[in-house]
Amino acid sequence: MLEELAPNIHLQRHPLGLLGCQMGRVVTVIRLESGSSVVHSTTAFHPHHVAEIRKVGQPGWLVEATNFHDTLAAPGRTAFPDLPYLTPPGFPSGDKLATTRLSPAPAEWDGELDVIAVGGMPKIREHVFFHRPSKTLIVADLFFNLPPDAGRWTHGVMRTAAGIREYPGMSRLLRFCIKDREAFSESMREIAALEFERIVVAHGDPILKNAKAKFMALLDRHGFDVT
Repeated sequence: MLEELAPNIHLQRHPLGLLGCQMGRVVTVIRLESGSSVVHSTTAFHPHHVAEIRKVGQPGWLVEATNFHDTLAAPGRTAFPDLPYLTPPGFPSGDKLATTRLSPAPAEWDGELDVIAVGGMPKIREHVFFHRPSKTLIVADLFFNLPPDAGRWTHGVMRTAAGIREYPGMSRLLRFCIKDREAFSESMREIAALEFERIVVAHGDPILKNAKAKFMALLDRHGFDVT
């Protein structure tokens, strides 16, 4: 079932396992004033998932915000075959799935939905979304926010394999993929300047309280200067 997080922001939660742990996949549906919606992140949508998404608004775009979210791209594309499928440059199987560049964002999003390309990560090329009306920041793999009840095995794997000991947390793999720290930090400064009040993550629970303070603390914890 879709859950309404904020006006015109709906979440749909799906299972996603890796190394025996459940990270989950959060699909965010963003309804624009035009009535069209943006489907952020893909999964193996069943017909009832698609029907729920259509209740929010007429789907206008399918989006993948990072090159690491290609695992379920093919079944996601199958569920929405006629939509423009927007992905970062270099997206795996992009030609096969008929994707188009995510940046620059469609003109129809102007004034409502901003897209910030995160610099310094040429392999991942994550893009962060900001929904201005609801002051909601939407990220993909930039950081995780798994809940305490995710299970001992899941938290153990995330602690040892991903290097996440505190949530929200940034994975070791993502940090390894940062090849230009200053370019990455500059993107984080751009994001920190936004007036967001909550953060939606693709893996875990949304951050609803003290979102900006937690965002700043996370970056400081890993030595990124965003002041």
